[in-house]
Amino acid sequence: MTLLDASVMTFDRPEAWQWLIQFCILATALLLGNVLRTSVPFLKKSLLPSALLGGLLLLIFKAFPGCRDVINKPMMEIVTYHALGLGFVALALKNNKIESKSTPMKVIETGALTASTYVIQGIVGLLVTIPFFLLGRKLFYAAGLLLPMGFGQGPGQALNFGKIFTGWAAQQGIDFPGADFGLSIAAMGFIVGSVVGVVYMNVLRRKGKLSSKKIADAQVNKLEDYEGQNEIPDAESIDKLSVQICMVLFVYFLVYLFTNWIQGMDLGDFGTKTLKPMLWGFNFLIGTLFGILFKWILGRFKKVKILKREYINNYMLNRISGFCFDIMIVAGTAAISFEEFGKFVLPFVIVVTLGTVVTFFYVLAISKHLYPDYKYEGFFSMFGMLTGTASNGMILLREIDPKFETPAANNLVLQTLSAIVLGFPVLLLMGYAPQSLKATWITLGILVVFWVALTVFMLRTKIFRRKKKEE
Repeated sequence: MTLLDASVMTFDRPEAWQWLIQFCILATALLLGNVLRTSVPFLKKSLLPSALLGGLLLLIFKAFPGCRDVINKPMMEIVTYHALGLGFVALALKNNKIESKSTPMKVIETGALTASTYVIQGIVGLLVTIPFFLLGRKLFYAAGLLLPMGFGQGPGQALNFGKIFTGWAAQQGIDFPGADFGLSIAAMGFIVGSVVGVVYMNVLRRKGKLSSKKIADAQVNKLEDYEGQNEIPDAESIDKLSVQICMVLFVYFLVYLFTNWIQGMDLGDFGTKTLKPMLWGFNFLIGTLFGILFKWILGRFKKVKILKREYINNYMLNRISGFCFDIMIVAGTAAISFEEFGKFVLPFVIVVTLGTVVTFFYVLAISKHLYPDYKYEGFFSMFGMLTGTASNGMILLREIDPKFETPAANNLVLQTLSAIVLGFPVLLLMGYAPQSLKATWITLGILVVFWVALTVFMLRTKIFRRKKKEE
C-alpha cells in the first residue's frame, strides 16, 4: 500500500469524523434553537438567546437512553474554552473609538460597575457556600466564587475555574464537580438575564416609564457598517474574511506561546501554586492584551507607511466574535452533567437566587446614579451583560433603545478594558481562595474592602456633595 492509499483509507474510519461530527451537532443545535426562538411566541418574547436554547436542546437529547455518548463532553469543554479566548481576541482587534456621547470617565465608571458587580457576586456566593461547608454538607467552601464567573463572565470562565476548583477540592478529599456547578450557574444566568430583564421591562411599560419601540430599522446594517476607510479589498489574492480569521488565530497562537513560556519559569511559591495553575484559564485576558498590542503594532506600521491599507474590519471581527460566543454558549450548556449534581441542588438554588436579587438591585441602584439621563437603558444593558454576556445586554437594550441613541451601548462596548484592569485582582483571588478555608476567609475580607472602594469611587460625587451640604 502506498502512502497515498494509506492516507485515503484513514478517512473511512470513525475517528476521522469524530471532531467534525461534534461541530455539526453544535451547528444543528444552534440552528434549531434559532428556529424555536423565532417561531415560538413565548420564547421570542422571553429574549432567551438562540444559543442557550440550542444548548438546552442538547441537554434534553442527552437525557434519552443511549444518547449521552453521542455528545462528547470533553470536546464540548474544549470548544467552550477556546471559543471564549478567540472571541475576546476578535473583540480586542476592533478599532473602537470613544464617540462624543461616551466620555472616558463614564467608560471607566462603567468598568467599575462591572468589576464591583463581580465582587459583590463573589461575596454573596461565599456567604452561602462557606456555611454549607461548615455545616458538614461536603460542599467545597470556595464554590461560591463560581457565581461571578458564571453570571459575570459566562460559560468559558465558569468552566475554566470550575476545573481548577475541582482539582483543589480533590486534594482535600472533597468530591466537587466544579465544571458542572459553574456551567449550570452560567446557564441559569442567561435565563435570569433574559426572563427577569423582560419581566421588569414589562412592569416599567405598564407603569408608563418605558415606551414600546420598533427595532426592525435598527437591525439593518448601513454601508459604513461593513467597510471603513482605505480597507483592503474584499477579495484579492486573499479574501478579507480570511485575513480577519488569520489575524485572530495568529494572536491566539501568541497566547499559547506566551503561556507555555511562563509555565517553564520559576515564579516562586505563590506563582507555582496560584498563578501557574490558572494561567491557562486567563486565555481570554492574555488574548485581549495581545490583541491590543497587535493592533497597536499595525497602527505603527501604517504611520511609517510600511502598511498602506487598513487590514482590520470591525464588521467581520464582530461576526467572528459573535460566532465564537454563540458556539461557546451551546457547547458550554451541552457540557453540563447532572450525574453528581443532586447533592448540591440546595446550595445551587440559594446561590443563584441570592445572586440574582443582589445583582438586580445593586446594578439598578448604581445605574440610577451613573446614568441619570438614561438610567433604564444603562440598567438593562449592564444587567443583561452581568448575568449573561454582552450580547444579552445589547438584546435587552435594543428593546427600549433600538437605534442606540443613548450612550448605553457605547459604554457597554468600551468598558471592557477598564473592567479587566479593575477586575484583575478578583481573578488573582480566584486562584488563591481554593487553596484552603483560611485563604477563602481572607479572600472574602479582601472582596468586601474592594467592593466598598469601587462603590465609593462610583458614588464619590454624591458622597462628597452630601458632605459639603452638611458643612
